[in-house]
Amino acid sequence: MKKRELGGNGLFFLNKYVVWSICIVGIVLVSMFLFTSFLVFRQYQEAAPKNADYLIVLGARVKGEKPSKSLKNRIKVAANYANSNPNTVVIVSGGKGKGEKISEAECMERELIQLGIQKQRIIKEDQSTNTYQNFIFSKRLLPKGAKIGIVVSNDYHLYRAKKMARKVGLNVYGLPAKTPLKAIPNAYLREPISILKAILLKQM
Repeated sequence: MKKRELGGNGLFFLNKYVVWSICIVGIVLVSMFLFTSFLVFRQYQEAAPKNADYLIVLGARVKGEKPSKSLKNRIKVAANYANSNPNTVVIVSGGKGKGEKISEAECMERELIQLGIQKQRIIKEDQSTNTYQNFIFSKRLLPKGAKIGIVVSNDYHLYRAKKMARKVGLNVYGLPAKTPLKAIPNAYLREPISILKAILLKQM
């Protein structure tokens, strides 16, 4: 009889532990999602200046030779700005990743040309493999005398991108592109971890 009671109590405490663990995990996940949502909201409150000296478009996944939905959204936003501000130089930044037949920079250049941006206005940076490198390598390609820049990325990523750009000495504003609906859950939960990692690595 005592063994049964102990077994029952043990099971009770185990179930209680599981319930509390699930609650804590749930609270953490919701907090991460809300934190990223707040950062996204802030990106749409900032107005990008007209006639910036340069525009850096950050790369994202390329499927073979075609841009992913996330990258396509970035390209469209960049093209709209560039077409409205003809003196702005466009830097497309991103190397060639696994499963990509061409670099992200090459893909973006092709798409921008199709959207009416002249090839001579585009500078390719095709060696970077992460966001921090995007800015380190792009900075070397800036036009002489360039002072004010704009960074284009998906809205969830833009806060970290701007912080990294400013860390390497670039005076930039953000221009957000929509995050594809199916990518939101993963992106919004992952971004707080990426921000923490960047802080620990002193990249922002």
